Amino acid sequence: MREAAEGGEHMAQLAGKVALVTGGSRGIGAAIAARLARDGADVAFTYLNAADKAGSVVAGIEATGRRALAIRADSGDFAAVAGAVDRTVGALGRLDILVNNAGVFPYGLVDQVTRDELERTLAVHVAGVFAATQAALRHMRQGGRVINIGSCFAERVPYEGIALYAMSKSALVGLTKGLARDLGERGITANVVHPGSTDTDMNPAQGPGADQERMFIALGHYGHPADIAATVSHLAGPGGRYITGAAIAVDGGFAA
Repeated sequence: MREAAEGGEHMAQLAGKVALVTGGSRGIGAAIAARLARDGADVAFTYLNAADKAGSVVAGIEATGRRALAIRADSGDFAAVAGAVDRTVGALGRLDILVNNAGVFPYGLVDQVTRDELERTLAVHVAGVFAATQAALRHMRQGGRVINIGSCFAERVPYEGIALYAMSKSALVGLTKGLARDLGERGITANVVHPGSTDTDMNPAQGPGADQERMFIALGHYGHPADIAATVSHLAGPGGRYITGAAIAVDGGFAA
């Protein structure tokens, strides 16, 4: 009986809310979309190429009894991300929670980075986040949430080849703090979550570089996408109402 009661309370946490998750077809984004639906929200998410995986995420959300919407959109394209916001509101009626999760992972020494790589990374991680947030704020009411997904590399860069990635994710900290100031009077919070090494297709716990990464993790092991999703859920729900302008590490002590 206690478990049932706790489950009902958990489910009610985001009842009546609508969320949009960018890059939600796989990995951390898919886990966030699933968790927000499990907590009671209707969820829209964007994807670029993985249509089959997007279909699986939709099915999982709908299995919880919530509404789901998959939107094909390039998160580095201003018009596309703004259009995804408008489609979400048009189909689901409102927008309460925006999770800017979509990302790319450029790797290479600074003198090897091309201009195309530079522009693409900043378009997805910075300009696209700004554009999606700007579009979302036209619809958000008091109690709205903007949650940006950063990286542990924004706080610590222990090896070579990720200067561009670290720079782009560090920019989210400044953006998030600025948003917190701009939106405080409107009752909308803005926070950034910094995942550490997380077991996904892009960075598997048994991958070729995993042992090296584990050396920097205080807990000694990779996290799971559900770990990141749990923190996002907390920020999106009632427990996050007095948290804004914060950078929260979910990294197993990587940046300790």
